[in-house]
Amino acid sequence: MAERVEQRLEDRVPELEQLERVGLFTHEEIRAVLKKATALEYKIQRRALRKEDFINYIQYEINLLELIKKRRARTGYSFKKDEIESSIMHRVHSLFKRATGKWKEDVQLWLSHVAFCKQWNAKHQLSKVFSTMLAIHPNKPALWIMAAKWEMETRLSSESARHLFLRALRFHPECPKLYQEYFRMELMNAEKQRKEKKELERAKMNVEEFNYSEKILNGEMAHIIYRDAVQKIKGVEFRLALLSIAKLFDFTHDLQKEILESLQAEYADNPLMWDYMARRELELGSLQSTEPTTKQMKVSEMTQREERCSAVFEEAVTAVPTEDMWKCYITFCLERCNRKTNSEELKQKRLERTLSVFSKAHESSLLPEALYKQWLKLLLESSLSQKAAEVAEAATKRFSPSVEMWQMRLQVLIQLKSDSVTQCFEEAFKHVKGSKGTLPLWILWVEWSEVANSKEDTEALYQKSLHAIAPAESVTMKEKYLDWAYRNGGYKKVRRVFTSLYESRPLSLDFFRKMIEIEKEQESCKMLHLREYYERALREFGSADSDLWLEYIKEELSHPQGKPENSGSIHWRAMKMLQGDQVEDFISKYTLLQTGHL
Repeated sequence: MAERVEQRLEDRVPELEQLERVGLFTHEEIRAVLKKATALEYKIQRRALRKEDFINYIQYEINLLELIKKRRARTGYSFKKDEIESSIMHRVHSLFKRATGKWKEDVQLWLSHVAFCKQWNAKHQLSKVFSTMLAIHPNKPALWIMAAKWEMETRLSSESARHLFLRALRFHPECPKLYQEYFRMELMNAEKQRKEKKELERAKMNVEEFNYSEKILNGEMAHIIYRDAVQKIKGVEFRLALLSIAKLFDFTHDLQKEILESLQAEYADNPLMWDYMARRELELGSLQSTEPTTKQMKVSEMTQREERCSAVFEEAVTAVPTEDMWKCYITFCLERCNRKTNSEELKQKRLERTLSVFSKAHESSLLPEALYKQWLKLLLESSLSQKAAEVAEAATKRFSPSVEMWQMRLQVLIQLKSDSVTQCFEEAFKHVKGSKGTLPLWILWVEWSEVANSKEDTEALYQKSLHAIAPAESVTMKEKYLDWAYRNGGYKKVRRVFTSLYESRPLSLDFFRKMIEIEKEQESCKMLHLREYYERALREFGSADSDLWLEYIKEELSHPQGKPENSGSIHWRAMKMLQGDQVEDFISKYTLLQTGHL
């Protein structure tokens, strides 16, 4: 092992001598580099190899390259790169090769080598890395795409990129992303060749000598990929993805037309197809007409485009009367409604259209539950309070077991200061009885009652909620009840509530902490009471919360009525009760507390 290390260090000597001779490094720096390299070499020559050692060595060499680059820029010296940088880069490649040979399954290691090759422009080496990596990891489409993109964009080799995509598709014949990127590559290649041909024609050179293929120039390769892809991969989303790629190129009108026609023929009942066709009307307007000059003309043009979109959507909801189709239509309307405009006329038309579509979807009983909330928000923002109340009522009739629907309706009634809020709450709990997650309704009810009803009614409501909701949800209500009791009845009241609630489990740690906080706020804060709260809390949570023990110890040490001698027994109890990582956490924090750093 020592001989191998010595040999590798001797191989470094020429580059280190050059670094010192040309003045990029001092003699002391060279010695430091050699010392560090020796330590790193010994680590990677051991029998039990560790990945971290290779990564550290590689990172050190890369840092060295970066430092040399900065020194060259500062001194203006640009010679001897073959003797210095090339030697270091060769060593980095060798380290990567050993590491990836040992840990073949580590994709991140391969990608690090790829990144290094790209950063230092090692094209020949990168080609080899891609080849080896793909032989070991042919099951990862993203790696094939990365390699093909590099061949196309950096090496400017469309043939190599095409070859890689075809190989990848043999391994992954039904991978949408591979087809999309292959499709994009062929269109990019066609565009590049069209530009080259145009430049040659402009220079009045003989284009025929260059043997440009008309099929490639016209995007025929992309046509072939599209037809092959749609036979293997079904779904409107895939075709729309290919169409969006084709639209980036100005010579693909025939291809776009073919994709559109196939979409309309094969997916006439798919909401996404209709959504695309409707939204397309916005773009068609800008392509077909000259740009409007005046503000009024612009508004008029936009109004016409949106009306055309709306007409397609109206046709769509008739042809495909489903919730998803209405959702697409409403989403479009909301997007346009939220779009900023200085025209009050256009803003009003958008609002009217959106409200009208909401109403139609509701009348058809095809408005999804999630969209009722947005409808109500829009109605309230438009000061249509009465209509909002009617919609909220209709929503709860249609989705009567839904807690969220009742919550929305009650929020509307509270906002409108309606007289029927209590009646509506009672009605809600009749319909959601047995449903999970009724806590939001109870919280809304008690919060409204705190403002609108007497203290007696509110307390009765808190007590009613504790019996009605699930034990797990009652924890939150107990915390709220405790807080309300203190705000409205003072210290004596909150003590009584705490005592009554303590017997009813489950309880939360915040419940006890709230009571401790209340006790500390009193002018005559009694350690006896604090001790009681901490002891009760520790019975429930002493095995899982080290901070609670520490807070108890700090209280005994700092409170005027505290007993510092108790801290030892509290510490002993904590060590017996705490489990797992909490023990170590407690020991370290207790040590800091003793030294006065906590």
